Parts: sequence; C-alpha cells; structure tokens
Amino acid sequence: MFKKLFSISSKTITSAAIIIAAASLISRLLGVLRDRVLAGEFGAGETLDIYYAAFRIPDLIFNLLVLGAISAGFIPIFSDYVKRDQLSGFIPGAKFKAWELVSNLLNILIVGLIIICGLFIFFTPALLKYLTPGFNPEMRLQTVAMTRIMMLSPIILGVSAILGGVLQSYKRFFIYSIAPIMYNVGIIFGALFFVGLFGIYGLAWGVVFGAALHLLIKLGGVFELGWRPKFVFKLFDPGIIKLAKMMAPRTLSLAVSQLNLFVITVIASTLSAGSITIFNLANNLQYFPLGIFGVSFAIAAFPTLSELTDKKEEFVANLSQTLRQIMFYIVPASALLIILRAQIVRVILGSGKFDWSATIATMDMLAFFSISLFAQALIPLLARAFYARQNTAIPFIAGLISAVINVILSLILAKYLGVAGLALAFSLSSLLNLCILWIILHLQFESLDELNILWSVIKISVATFCLAGVVQALKYFTESFFGTKTFIGIFAQGFISGGVGLLIYFAVGLLLGSPELLMLLTSLRRRFFKSYKPQEVIDPAAE
Repeated sequence: MFKKLFSISSKTITSAAIIIAAASLISRLLGVLRDRVLAGEFGAGETLDIYYAAFRIPDLIFNLLVLGAISAGFIPIFSDYVKRDQLSGFIPGAKFKAWELVSNLLNILIVGLIIICGLFIFFTPALLKYLTPGFNPEMRLQTVAMTRIMMLSPIILGVSAILGGVLQSYKRFFIYSIAPIMYNVGIIFGALFFVGLFGIYGLAWGVVFGAALHLLIKLGGVFELGWRPKFVFKLFDPGIIKLAKMMAPRTLSLAVSQLNLFVITVIASTLSAGSITIFNLANNLQYFPLGIFGVSFAIAAFPTLSELTDKKEEFVANLSQTLRQIMFYIVPASALLIILRAQIVRVILGSGKFDWSATIATMDMLAFFSISLFAQALIPLLARAFYARQNTAIPFIAGLISAVINVILSLILAKYLGVAGLALAFSLSSLLNLCILWIILHLQFESLDELNILWSVIKISVATFCLAGVVQALKYFTESFFGTKTFIGIFAQGFISGGVGLLIYFAVGLLLGSPELLMLLTSLRRRFFKSYKPQEVIDPAAE
C-alpha cells in the first residue's frame, strides 16, 4: 500500500494540480488551526511578534540558498540528466548521473548550510538590532534565542527541498504535497506540547520538528525511485556550475523579496504592539487560496513547461490553459475573502487573547491583500515560464522594481493607514510585478493567447458578480437567524453564505460553458471514477 502511495504520478497539469491543491488545502487548514492555536494562546502581542521576527533570518537563508536553486534550475537540469542516462543504454547504471547530481548537490548544500547557519548564529544579536529596532532588550534577547534554535530548520528543509525537486521532476506530486502537512503538524505539536516543556522556545523547537517531518516523508518517495545516498563532492561538476549560473538571478530575486519582508518587519516593529503578528496572520489567511490554487498550478505546470521550451505553440497553449484555471479559482476566492473577511478572521483567529481590535486590524489587512490576490497567484506561473526557458534574469528585474515600489509605498502608507498600509503597498507592487512579467513574456512570444484568456475572464467575472451578490444578501439574511455574538452564529453565517455563493458560481459557470469548470469535472472523473495505473508514467523526459 505504501509503495503504491509513493509511486503515484500525474499525467496532466490539471490532475497534478488537483493532487497538490487537495494536499495544500489540508495543509492550509492545519495552518489555520496553527494560527488559531497561536492567536488563542498568545494573542496579537509581544510573544508572537518575537516568534514571527525570529523566522526572518532562517527563512532568508532557506529562500536564498535552496529555494532559488529548486525553482530556477534544478528541475530542468535534473530532467535532462535523466533523459541522457536513459539514452545511454546502461541498464545497471540507469539514472546514475542524475542520482550522482542529486547526491553531489545535497552534500555541497549541507556543508554550505552548516557553515552559513553557524555564522548567522554568531552574528544574530547584531543583525536583530537592525531587524527589530522597536523591540525592548528583553524581547530582543528572546528573539535571538529563538532564531538560533530555528537555524536548524534551513539545513533540514534544504535537504527536503532537493528531494522535493526530484519528486516534482518525476511528477510524484502526491508524496511531495504531503510534506507541508507534516510541517504544520510539527509546529502545532510544538505550540501545544513543547511550550509546556521549554516555554516560548517550544515554538521554535516545533518549527524544527516540523522541518524533520517535512524531510522524512519525502525520503520514502525518493528511495522508491531508486536514489541512495552517496558521498560525492564535486564543486566544479558541469551540472553544479550550470545550476549556479541559473540560480544567481533567481537568488537575487528572492533576496529582494526577503529584503521586502525585512523592511516590512522593521516598519511594523515601530508601530503598535502586535503589528508584526497582524501582518503575518493576515498574510497567512490570504495565502490560503493563493497556495491552493496559484502555487499548486505553477508547481504542476513547471515540469511540463520545461519539456516544451522548443515547442512554442504548445508552450503558450499550456501556459494559457493553466493561467485560466488559476483565474477560475482565485477570482471568486478573492471576492469571498473581501465580503466575508469579518467572519473569516473571527472564526479562525477570534479566540482567547485575540481581541476585537486585533480582529478589525486583521480584517483591514486581509481586504487590502485580497485586491491583488489574482496577481499574486499568476506571478509564480509566469516566473516559471521564464525559468523553464532558463531565463531567470527577467523575474529578478521585475521583482526588484516592484520591491523598490513596495518599500516606498510602505513608508508612505504606513503613516496614514498604520499596519494596513503595508498590505496595500504589497498589493500595488504585486500588480506592477504581474504587468512587467506579462508584457515581457508577450513580447517574447508575440501572443499569450490573450483572446481566450479575456473571454474566460469575462465568464469568470460574471459568475463572480453573481456569487458576490448572493453572498452579500445571504450574509445579512442569515444574521437575523444566527446572530453574530457566538462562534456558532458567525461560523453559520459565513459557511451558509459562502457555500451557497459557490454553488451559484459553479452553476453560472456551467450555464456559460466555462471550459475551466468542464476541465475540472473531466479531470475529477478520470482520477476518481476510472482505473488509474501510476506505473504507466515512469519518467518526465519520456512524456
């Protein structure tokens, strides 16, 4: 049974996205539970400000040194190695060069991360003076201690990310998608149990435990594919050099993104207590649909786009189809977040020490984030379209320009809107980022199938308008029955209004003949109502 689970692979972008989205939904629900536990236990105050601030440096290391390599170049390079191994005809040594690349990269990464994390552990006190200028000395000492514990997580997650790239290359999205679920389980476990043992530092140990679970679940999948650890350390291996060249612009792009978060953290630390927490909680809420739909489809499409780089028409067709599918899900999700933001925030976070003033502040931020949710969802896909063509410079330039605008707008808007101004600045800069990527990609291909995209967006907009009207009306109608004084009342109001609204959305989509909805129904029917043989798809290069 476990072997079958580890060997499940996906034939199409849609079926892969369904697997990733389903697992992402579970992970996000656990993330919601995680945030509810944290908000209820500690409230929007100093403790969670320390916790989220402590994340910044470990997260920076992981994003710059690991995520850049995976998202930019590892999958195309690894897939090419697999293809060459198979063409070589050496049956006993099949995938030998590909597996050697994996082992070599892992060994280099582990050594590098240990050295870099060690240096950051030493310099953490000095760095946090600039990261948290609004913290008092005691808060800063606690942040330093938590940061040093969390420094273990980039090393563990680094190994896990490389193995995840292997699983993506073979389209083993099922086992790949379970890892984030285990990560959230570890963090929740830390909040519920480790805090009792280690105090506030139990939150940090929960992050490390979650990272370990994130790695362990992927090991089984990669072992099933045939990889075994091997000691090889070749810094100047052609594959490593090629990967380093490709990841350089991507790493710079992520550095800009992380600098954005640093600036936001610095600004938020100078505002009222709990501002860092409110920003992170609202960002986590808006990332719920973003992770399920935007990121899931981008991840699912990347291997296919990498295989079609020399087939222009098929590349554009797959890109357009994936983009329209993302819009089909993310536009109504944005409407629901805006209309039901009070119900969502109160149901998910409104417990224990998370008071009404924190709820209002989080609601305002969520509304501003939702304005650009569609742009945030499309940016990962368009960026991967460039990465698939081994062009990492354009996304970096687009990200750099939008980041500069974000910093400028954050400094201005925070004066007038407080912490909510940070969300509005983030949204405006995201819209700019999308426009830049779209224009340049359009110029490269001459067309991105805009007419079909526009027609789909019109249908999606009409269906979303119907959804919004129904949800808004039902929200007030159900209030007279359930009230808004209790958890059950607020939950019923949001659940009934949102549920009926979604039914209306899908019904209107069917009436309009939405191809994205029909594609979803076809994919679900194929996956769940017909026999499926995972062993038919063995290699990404063979498709």
